Order: sequence, then structure tokens, then C-alpha cells
Amino acid sequence: MTDQEIEKLVQDKLNEAYKAEEHPHKFFITANGRGVTDGGDLYNALLADMMRISQKAMTEILKEALKK
Repeated sequence: MTDQEIEKLVQDKLNEAYKAEEHPHKFFITANGRGVTDGGDLYNALLADMMRISQKAMTEILKEALKK
């Protein structure tokens, strides 16, 4: 496979994986009584979402690449 074919394959599979997943619509940032804001839940939700998309896309990319 050429570099351009690999780039197109990666882009296509990432787009497919992104569209196939249900993404969180709300992210929560909490503040405690002392005014400290914690974005940990936001970070964890975003990280989990991106990891699912990446895993699905990489699986499909490897399947396609190994066929050729």
C-alpha cells in the first residue's frame, strides 16, 4: 500500500468509527465548597470516548491492511 492509500484508509476508518459510536452529550465539571473545580470526570469521559473510537478504527485498519 502506498502512503496515500494508508492515509485514506486511516481517515476513512476513523470517520466510520466516530459515526458508529454514541458520544456523551454532557460533561460535568464539579466544584467543591472551597471553589476548587475538578475536571476529572470531563477528562475521563472524553478519554474513554476517544479510546473506543481509536480501538474500533485501528481494528478495522489492521483488518484491511492485512488483507492486501
